[in-house]
Amino acid sequence: MLVFANLLWAQTPPPDWTSQYWTARWILHPTAPSRQYGVFHFRKTVELAQKPTRFVVHVSADNRYRLFVNGKSVAMGPARSDTQNWNYETIDLAPYLQAGRNVLAAQVWYMGEGAPFAQMSYQLGFLVQGDSDTEKVVNTDATWKIFQNPAYSPIKNDIPKLRTYIVVGDGDRVDAATYPWGWEQPSFDDKAWVAAKTLNFPAKPRGLGTDGNWGLVPRTIPMMTEKPLRLTTVRRSEHGKMDNAFLQGKSPVTISTNTKAVFLLDQGYLTNAYPELTVSQGKGATITLSYAEALVDSKGQKGNRNELEGRTLRGFDDQFVADGGSKRTFRPLWFRTYRYLQLTVETKGESLVLDELIGQYTAYPFEEKAQVVTSDTTLKAIWNVGWRTAQLCAGENYYDCPYYEQLQYTGDTRIQSLISLYVTGDDRLMRKAIADYDHSRFNDGLTQSRYPSADFQVIPTFSLFWVCMIHDYWMHRQDDAFVKSMLPGILGVLNWHEQRIAKTGLNGPLEWWNFVDWSTWQNAKDETAGGVPAGARKGGSSILSLQQAYTYFRAGDLLAHYGQNERAEHYRELGRKLNKAVYAQCWDAGRGLMADTPIVPAGQAGKTSYSQHANILAVLTDAVPAAQQAALLQKVMADPKGGPDSLTQATFYFKFYLFEALKKTGLGDQFVSQLKPWRDMLAIGLTTFAENPEPTRSDCHAWSASPLYELLSITCGIRPAEPGFKSVRIEPYLGNLTTVNGRMPHPLGDIAVQFQKTATGGLTGTVTLPTNVTGTLRWKGKALPLKAGQQTVTL
Repeated sequence: MLVFANLLWAQTPPPDWTSQYWTARWILHPTAPSRQYGVFHFRKTVELAQKPTRFVVHVSADNRYRLFVNGKSVAMGPARSDTQNWNYETIDLAPYLQAGRNVLAAQVWYMGEGAPFAQMSYQLGFLVQGDSDTEKVVNTDATWKIFQNPAYSPIKNDIPKLRTYIVVGDGDRVDAATYPWGWEQPSFDDKAWVAAKTLNFPAKPRGLGTDGNWGLVPRTIPMMTEKPLRLTTVRRSEHGKMDNAFLQGKSPVTISTNTKAVFLLDQGYLTNAYPELTVSQGKGATITLSYAEALVDSKGQKGNRNELEGRTLRGFDDQFVADGGSKRTFRPLWFRTYRYLQLTVETKGESLVLDELIGQYTAYPFEEKAQVVTSDTTLKAIWNVGWRTAQLCAGENYYDCPYYEQLQYTGDTRIQSLISLYVTGDDRLMRKAIADYDHSRFNDGLTQSRYPSADFQVIPTFSLFWVCMIHDYWMHRQDDAFVKSMLPGILGVLNWHEQRIAKTGLNGPLEWWNFVDWSTWQNAKDETAGGVPAGARKGGSSILSLQQAYTYFRAGDLLAHYGQNERAEHYRELGRKLNKAVYAQCWDAGRGLMADTPIVPAGQAGKTSYSQHANILAVLTDAVPAAQQAALLQKVMADPKGGPDSLTQATFYFKFYLFEALKKTGLGDQFVSQLKPWRDMLAIGLTTFAENPEPTRSDCHAWSASPLYELLSITCGIRPAEPGFKSVRIEPYLGNLTTVNGRMPHPLGDIAVQFQKTATGGLTGTVTLPTNVTGTLRWKGKALPLKAGQQTVTL
């Protein structure tokens, strides 16, 4: 559906709409407020002498649009970003056009105060620009007609009812009696509609013009996928009869007059979809659609996600009011996330027929190209659930979670991006995310912690992980111009942290929200927000100081690669100094552990606290001598959770860094045994991996899908050996596995490995590398050179 730069242009090249004013105009309703809630329909009729072979248009809107051609839905957008990087979609409409009369129609909505936090905005507007003289007949101007749909009103999220932070925007209430049914169809009579109003400033690409409004940039990611999806089971019915045949589209359900019927439906697993409910008759009946990841008991706890007994649905709502007409279809403006969908039907004096309910699944069109098959067949479930988690947390941006926020947070996105690269080979969403964070930078020199976001939030640790994410991209992709364009932003982040190093050599007092992990932090009473260890607000955190060092070393690699050797060495030296200061003040030789803050001497007030996090970072940064790192990591993993002297435990998010430390210290054989928390999630019916150990808010958080990446990078052992993935280092860790078979996409083709352990502890198998890719296979201290193509290996 999307048309990218490889279009075959006509002999006269069309204008470059990225460098000149557009001839189309932004249009809107002539009298409706432009910054208040409203749903609008636009139409334009054009006559074509013949069916075109090419008819390319560029389309955008604020907040969003859905475009129809001759009654067929052809595009949705724009891809979310900010006003100075406002996306437009480039679409070839030729397949949907015909000789003679054609109708372009668009639904455009502006959510006003009820918009999602991820939705940035200027005001209501709609824009279509024909690519060349042939297509300019559809340019938006006063010849387009517009209608404000009075059927729509917002359903406010009931935060007290949901008892949580939910910022995905309001639900939809649609009154069928005032809906212009068939408005998108060519046969619809629009003569009562009014002429659209044009805005008095020109539409323009980013970087042109005297005013802000929208700086237009081409969309860089593909359109979202959409495919039909059916709920599987009717789990509960009250005051009405429904069976699974209805869900299969085979058996309509009739609700009697003056009845309140409730049907609890189960998808069987969590999904993102646009539910489409079709009803007939039932004038005045109200149908409420409620969505939830899981049911809850009387204490608000989820427990086993499959169980119903004593549990109810508490969730996000949409509502449709029937008008008595035939085959009326409700579809919300934005997708919904649900495993459980509850229909509450309240009829009046006419019975209602539920004709059909189907979901249209939606997500970024990632294609699963990697696979891992091992002698432990139970790992397959972890792979499958992890992949579903990663898919549901990726749309036009990466999402932290699809149900509650849909915000792109850097700490999450770094892990999600590596999963995307390894499982799909598609780097476009990662690249967009890196650019989004670059656009988010503000006068402190930091990036915002989540972006795009209408609500400003800063997590300095996430700015550091943005730098690390660029380093990840550089290691896996040959894209020097893009990486170099990020260096000014990188330097801003590094400088902010450097300015806050205290005379002690550790971090001094830090502003903003210095989130590390959703752990239960010991002795962090000075901190004013959750997830923050001691020593952020007043200074002296080993964790935050070591994360600085971790980032400085990666930044040093980048800066040196692009010729900034003096700066590179400056930051590497800063990293070494931070390491030295942390070791001198926070290493507890008696316990053989790194403390979270400087050791409190015996007899002084205060208590020294310890965490897995400080020790994991001490390993990753070489703050403790290399010879001690493996033993330190063993101690951290063996720590008895919940004991009086136990370490603050890493949750699922930070276990990514534990797994990276296993790789670094040659302890990768212990990775698979560390997956018990993931097996525990499967045991309680989770179909995606949760944000936190139970009790958890979000059932779907892709930072918890990191085992997908690790199964490929630790178990199969596949990693880049140099920037751009020009060569490969393969160092498998099978642990208790006897065999592993893995495949992952590389920019030049697939990398495939097939290994068996021998009875004497050796390794045999095959390795296949793409053309022009070489590498090294390592196993228990031995090394073997690898060439392009398939080769048999024995070590």
